[in-house]
Amino acid sequence: MKHIPIKSAVDTGIESKFILSGEDDIDDQQLLEEIFTSLDEQFVLVHIGNGKKITEYLDNLDDDELPCLIILDYNMPGLNASEILQVLRNNHRYDTIPKIVWSTSGSAAYKAVCLEMGARDYLVKPSDMKSLVASVQYMMGFCR
Repeated sequence: MKHIPIKSAVDTGIESKFILSGEDDIDDQQLLEEIFTSLDEQFVLVHIGNGKKITEYLDNLDDDELPCLIILDYNMPGLNASEILQVLRNNHRYDTIPKIVWSTSGSAAYKAVCLEMGARDYLVKPSDMKSLVASVQYMMGFCR
């Protein structure tokens, strides 16, 4: 698994903004990465497409390496977003990290469960570029 510490922009001396992305769709991974870095090149995204591996990855990070934001697709292999949120909720180490669920499903039930489990928001993936950029700008606000 790719291990990216929070301060990976070593050459610039500027602290990077590390985001952990739980996304199993390669196209969505690339799209997210392109938009985040085009808006602010300090963002470093690590994509993990398996819910169980997300929790394992986080458990192996030092406290000073934790992400400024966790973005979770709802449906992933291993664990879905609500199950990941439940695991993270059981460890106070992750309480201050904002978690956003970013899904193709607009299910009110999924949204309710995710918000109950600690997600700051539940966003339906937009289908047009303008709305997608606006969603990314909104998510960027959690890392300031």
